[in-house]
Amino acid sequence: MSSTVLVKVVGFSGIERHSLNTLFRLSVRQTPAYSLWKPDSLSPPNLTLIDLDCHEAEVELASPTFNPHIKIITVGSKTHSQAWRSFQRPVDWNALVQVLDELFASHAYVDTVTGFDDLNEQGVPPGVRVSLVVGLSHGDRMYLRARLSLAGLTDMDEADTAEQAKVCVVRRHYDVVIVSLELADADPWALVQTLQSMPSPPKAIIVATEKPSWSTMERAEAQGCVGLLDIPFDPRQVMGLLQKV
Repeated sequence: MSSTVLVKVVGFSGIERHSLNTLFRLSVRQTPAYSLWKPDSLSPPNLTLIDLDCHEAEVELASPTFNPHIKIITVGSKTHSQAWRSFQRPVDWNALVQVLDELFASHAYVDTVTGFDDLNEQGVPPGVRVSLVVGLSHGDRMYLRARLSLAGLTDMDEADTAEQAKVCVVRRHYDVVIVSLELADADPWALVQTLQSMPSPPKAIIVATEKPSWSTMERAEAQGCVGLLDIPFDPRQVMGLLQKV
């Protein structure tokens, strides 16, 4: 995970934009640093800052690409039910930065996991949701990484086996775990049961299979899974399930 927080900015006057850009530049040497998110950025934004007094705000909030899982801060005379914080004009920019720090600086950002030896009680900033994918092919993992990110689950770990997955869940809490029913080293249903019985279980468990059936779907429901994903993935099915978590 990068130490830079990407902020999507919607609306605002030229003078306000200049103030924001100045604040972002001044934060470069701090942790975390803040940077303007752009459409060509490789990662999705971590937060959206919206000027509710402009028409662009209505377009943004009504857009089918708007991600309700990303925290938003609003500015203007109006309010919004999903706003994490709201500011009136004239904006107190120092107070805004303090709010950003409250959200993102209470836990240090950590680098993306490169090996299980490095996965050691990693802190997760508030507002960042974490997922684990177990036993899926490289191509399937890459696809899910993109879809999970669009759903606001921007931090994804991977495990090839059930044993690796058990190491992960002991050291880190996950919002979503996706388990392949074609798991090679263990009974995937036993892994699901293990996850469900943890003192702090994942908020949602999804199973995925190359051989979907009605009975498998019923078993997933009986074991408390959010749902069953068919492989090859159906984009509408994937996003439909992720919207539930």
